[in-house]
Amino acid sequence: MKNEGSVFYRAARGDLKRGKFLSRPNRFIVTCVTDSGIVSAYLPNPGRLWELLLPGVPVLLEKAGEGPNRNTGYTVLAVETERGPVMLHTHRTNDVAERLFGEGLIPGWEKARVAKRETTCGRSRFDFLLELPEGSVPAEVKSCTLFGNTLAMFPDAPSERARRHILHLAEIGRTGPRPLVLFLVQSGNMKYFLPDFHTDFEFARALYEARNHVDIKAVGIEWSPCLEMKRAPCELDLPWHIFERHGIDGGAYLLLLKLDKSRSVSTGSLGEIEFPSGHYCYVGSARRNLKSRMARHLRRRKNFHWHIDYLREHCEVKVCIPVRSAEDLECSLASAVGDIAENSVHGFGSSDCSCGSHLFRFSSDPLKNRNFVKILIDFRINRLVAEKKPGQGA
Repeated sequence: MKNEGSVFYRAARGDLKRGKFLSRPNRFIVTCVTDSGIVSAYLPNPGRLWELLLPGVPVLLEKAGEGPNRNTGYTVLAVETERGPVMLHTHRTNDVAERLFGEGLIPGWEKARVAKRETTCGRSRFDFLLELPEGSVPAEVKSCTLFGNTLAMFPDAPSERARRHILHLAEIGRTGPRPLVLFLVQSGNMKYFLPDFHTDFEFARALYEARNHVDIKAVGIEWSPCLEMKRAPCELDLPWHIFERHGIDGGAYLLLLKLDKSRSVSTGSLGEIEFPSGHYCYVGSARRNLKSRMARHLRRRKNFHWHIDYLREHCEVKVCIPVRSAEDLECSLASAVGDIAENSVHGFGSSDCSCGSHLFRFSSDPLKNRNFVKILIDFRINRLVAEKKPGQGA
């Protein structure tokens, strides 16, 4: 940028209002407490946002415009974190991308210019039609809000639509100029980017296989407290060797269950156990066919084999969270969860190891527990970049 001190882009279109996150009744609505009371706000982001929307976190709101279809008075723009604001408004992301293309500020794509916003190519609608020296190409832009210390990953929720876009772009790139996929990482502190093979294995595999036919780039954006962007984005490395090692259908998982009322359950070899009401986290693993193992836990009708099968029969399944890895992480993951849980069930799920238990109880939803979410980030993201690159010395 010509003037680093100037405001290149401001995401807010009016005055910002600060609040604190209370709850998320559905994917697109949140409730917040502000200086004028509790308000509902539209959240233009379908992601899970587990690591961001924790109870009490500061959020940045914008007064909503008038309209017959508006049921809320505010729109969520961003959430404030220790490392700065993280933009949540996915629609504004494309505005940022258009400005970056227009100013030639995306490293390696300085000559790309926007010919059209939203373009239809056969069965798909893409975010942009770009003009490049070699011709016109479609481009897709994704907003990334999931990151650890230095590694960002996308998506934070399964997205069949995103996978189809990648497959179609690769198909286009096989017979003409390579289309573009741009990941705008909503943090200026990242160094690396990878598709989130934990959350959406099919999307991650599709992006990896498309890399020779599609230009893929990730850049980090730093936002000021007023949601102003004052400097050019930084390009992130794509360490595909990490995906090649750990992007497999194997690893550990965390099964989150909710037991509405206390009850005694006959639990196979462990006999009758009294389970208090609450939230339970079971840690398991599957070296192969991890997806099938998790799907089995979601079904009620099956032959009982493991301790968890007996408890699952009486519980509501909240979610099953994979931690894909070529390493055996089950016991270390169980140990980490056990350190923050309120109690455990001795011997449950740990008959073939030296752990005291692989089943842990929380009185409230662990996904709203900062320490639990930190464990997810550490095991799914931070540990990946802690490994040495192949051929690297000690």
